[in-house]
Amino acid sequence: MDKRYKHIGIVAVSTPGAALCYQTICTEFEKITGNRYEHPEVSMHSLSFKDYMDRIESGDWSGVADLLVASSEKLATIGADFAICPDNTVHVAYDEVVRRSPIPWMHIAEEVAKEARERGINKLVILGTKFLTESDVYPSRLKKHGIDWIIPDSRQRRVINDIIFKELIYGVVRSESRMKLVGIIRSLAGKEGGDAVVLGCTRLPLILDDTVSPIPVLDSTRILARRAIGEAVKR
Repeated sequence: MDKRYKHIGIVAVSTPGAALCYQTICTEFEKITGNRYEHPEVSMHSLSFKDYMDRIESGDWSGVADLLVASSEKLATIGADFAICPDNTVHVAYDEVVRRSPIPWMHIAEEVAKEARERGINKLVILGTKFLTESDVYPSRLKKHGIDWIIPDSRQRRVINDIIFKELIYGVVRSESRMKLVGIIRSLAGKEGGDAVVLGCTRLPLILDDTVSPIPVLDSTRILARRAIGEAVKR
């Protein structure tokens, strides 16, 4: 087995994020090495999304941690050197997960914060599920890097959450929903001076990118995948 690179373990929660994360690692790795078709060993483990949502909706974050740890344990048994999870919301349980996991983890918001700092971004608009935007997942990491943030108001959070869970989760992409999201971004950036917007949900890249957003987009899933590539080559 080729161990030139670290073995990446992907803890899958929702399908779009896990698929995009895996695809990004495999297609962009050759840019690092210059070797066509090359990528590190990658393994993925997934439990039922329903199991996650049952716990998230009831506020059982320790139960969410149980699921994430179960995946990391299985990934560890097949040789994964570290774990990533492209789902933003479940990072509410991150601290408990890293205490119990047999392998190290990378934090998605930490990697986004580093990216924002490197790009000279001072204030980020945070888009995601209501569970994420009402949590400390991003603020706790952004403040470490001296980056300010803006979250949608309660009405905007309901709109975003409905688009995510009633449409995007089923692969439904509506132009009117895209315009609603663009309007929310424009409103928040205009009123409070946001430099960029983080897509803090793995489904949002299905509907938003730099071609439609009024401010630059930070795709958390692709950022995490690229940072995982960087970690993998540290072997």
